Amino acid sequence: MNPLIVAPLVLPAITGAGTLLFMLRHRNLGAGLSIAGTAGSLAIAIALFLQAMDGGPSAYALGGWPAPFGIILVLDRLAAMMLLLTSLLALAVLCHAVLTGLDRRGWHFHPLFQFQLLGLNGAFLTGDLFNLFVFFEVLLIASYGLILHGQGKERLKAGVQYVIINLVGSTIFLIAIGILYGVTGTLNMADMAVRVAWLPAGDQGLLRAGALLLLAVFALKAALLPLHLWLPRAYAATSPPVAALFAIMTKVGVYAIIRVVTLIFGENAGAAAWAPMPWILPCALLTMVIGFVGLLGSRALRRIAAFGVIGSTGTLLAAVSVFEPQALAAGLYYLPHTTLAGALLFLTTDLIVRRRPSHGDAATARGPFQDMAGLSLLYMLAAMALVGLPPLSGFIGKLLILQATIAHPAVAWIWTAVLVTTLIGVLGLARAGTAIFWKGMVPIGERRETLPLGPAEFIPAAALVVLLVGLTLAAGPATAYMDDTAMQLFAPAAYIEAVLGPGRE
Repeated sequence: MNPLIVAPLVLPAITGAGTLLFMLRHRNLGAGLSIAGTAGSLAIAIALFLQAMDGGPSAYALGGWPAPFGIILVLDRLAAMMLLLTSLLALAVLCHAVLTGLDRRGWHFHPLFQFQLLGLNGAFLTGDLFNLFVFFEVLLIASYGLILHGQGKERLKAGVQYVIINLVGSTIFLIAIGILYGVTGTLNMADMAVRVAWLPAGDQGLLRAGALLLLAVFALKAALLPLHLWLPRAYAATSPPVAALFAIMTKVGVYAIIRVVTLIFGENAGAAAWAPMPWILPCALLTMVIGFVGLLGSRALRRIAAFGVIGSTGTLLAAVSVFEPQALAAGLYYLPHTTLAGALLFLTTDLIVRRRPSHGDAATARGPFQDMAGLSLLYMLAAMALVGLPPLSGFIGKLLILQATIAHPAVAWIWTAVLVTTLIGVLGLARAGTAIFWKGMVPIGERRETLPLGPAEFIPAAALVVLLVGLTLAAGPATAYMDDTAMQLFAPAAYIEAVLGPGRE
């Protein structure tokens, strides 16, 4: 067993509890502890990433209870990549929140932030469906608090809607788990992958129903059309740094779809084999269109970024829905790019709002404002990344997706959707940028606001730009890693053996 696997769960839990001690007094110490804990999570994620890159899947049985009876954590190449992406994003967002003082607008920001990381890391590492449900609840409960952080009427309304929708999703998740447990007698994903191959014909209908209900829950988390309506309002109403962290939340749904379908509902699953396949591709293409059309129609930067997250998630799922190694590898390369790009646009939006507080995030001309030149460059880079323009990694990711789907029967639909939505995204983001920065260059009779804001606030957003540039420059090794990851996912025998032991696959 590899004991380091449990560290991404233990460290945020300890850090979150520790920050509570400094909640009322010594808040700077609490913020420092939170940053140190998140940096520690990043170091652990890097170590696990290197381990996963050099070997096959490995498992850790909590309390020494063996699978399928105990709680199992599993590390493979996909889980390691998601842990590393979460840690990088979290450190940038947390530093931004501390530098801009967002963490001081309420009492519980740092504990909630750490418990959000605990839920995310647990969802990526868990090896059974019930604990996936538990970690979903942990990250959702933390997100309920974060979405309301800073207060406000609109934030409260959006938060209530967000809570109700996710409670419905959790109920459906429990029903799906109950059906699958009733049919297979297990909730361990590796064990379930073995048992579904031997189910009698009479249970195949229930198995397929459970699979589709599970897909509906994950589609809700990923904001896949028609289950996407909650996202624009929730992400636009909360503070932009929290929305930047939430850029990884839709990817949790995508991760769960990839994990469950390739492991449990693959080619050996009888009537449930590739059950979600006919549904995901058309929904993904429509999600892509709705997302970028919504971006074009929005007049506020936070809604633009929220619809951008929906559209880019649709692009990602269009690649995933093919369920073929080359297309999945292309999607996996695009996944970290689109997460970082969405977060970058939210952080840039926050910087703009802080420098013209009287006008908020409205994409309208209001005359020059502080740090306009630097922010215009940052906005341009964020916009290029979000829509996938060269030379950043989104362009490479979209090219890989187009290349990987060239032999698919729906190639015309996929190519048309990707190319047309890219053009729509360019138009929407260019229009907003022109209104804010170009037309804003012309004084319109207002006095320029000079605020006590320093250049240090740019560092987290600049760090995300560096990560995007790094993903572009390292496209060769990155795509090789994604190819191997896709091959590992489509050959689940090693995962099953790591969890259940030799001879069970």
